[in-house]
Amino acid sequence: MGINDILRGKCVKRIEVLISLILVLVAGLAVPGYVSATPSAGFHERDGEVFDDWEICRTRASGEDGFYQISKTAFRPVIAFESLGEGAALAYSLGEQIAGNYPDPLQRAEAVFHFVRDRVKYTPDIDQFSYKEFAQNADELAIAIDQNGVGYGDCEDSAVLLAVMYKGAGYRSAIVVGSGHTAALVYLPDYKKASAVFKLEGEPGWVWAEATGKNNPLGWASKEFINVELAAYEISTEAIAPAKPTTAPAVAVAGSGGGTSSQPFPFISIIGLLWFMSLFRRRRRRAR
Repeated sequence: MGINDILRGKCVKRIEVLISLILVLVAGLAVPGYVSATPSAGFHERDGEVFDDWEICRTRASGEDGFYQISKTAFRPVIAFESLGEGAALAYSLGEQIAGNYPDPLQRAEAVFHFVRDRVKYTPDIDQFSYKEFAQNADELAIAIDQNGVGYGDCEDSAVLLAVMYKGAGYRSAIVVGSGHTAALVYLPDYKKASAVFKLEGEPGWVWAEATGKNNPLGWASKEFINVELAAYEISTEAIAPAKPTTAPAVAVAGSGGGTSSQPFPFISIIGLLWFMSLFRRRRRRAR
């Protein structure tokens, strides 16, 4: 079954909604090879910020209506919920398709990772959307890949797409936030190739999925995210609405080779940093 077959199947019931959300109005070339776009009719601008049909701000990660709902004490990646449950469409179906093609769970996990890594070209939001920050949901990026064979996005775009596709492929997945960066985690306790083993709320077996570099393998994590406490959130079907998270985020910690060789930084330090980090301005290509 190809991607076009998927569009005609499960996701056809929501394709009109997704098309209204995806950014398709070409405004011109921002830089060679990058297409600048403006929000479609599915978005509206208020006070210089862009909101989607769920009243989630796409140009800001922080606050009760931010796409990551980051505050002084909380983190909830609400944008991922737009592509789960009743809203599940192309991205979730792509995960289901890969699951059908790869019965072995380890090979399947790598196939999902490679799909995103190889088809999403790292592109700063300012180049693509003329905003310093503009988050895409998983289906918007998946449709761009379907239409063009390649999608353009930065770290949160790849992380959200990975997390949703992993759910469609039958895995538990999470989104993790560190200093100026975000990635996905997938629960894969039998995976032996990872350079570090993460524990999420004390549960081992979580593997870092860093798709923003064309040569990254599944399980590779930059050393700056080893031996520190990171805010993490295991995604599931939840309400899509501006809301103040009621609980502190989960904690993800990893050490090289599966052990923690040094004391993690105090959790309050990373949360304090996230509060002041309203934009994910640091965009790095990962090329190992």
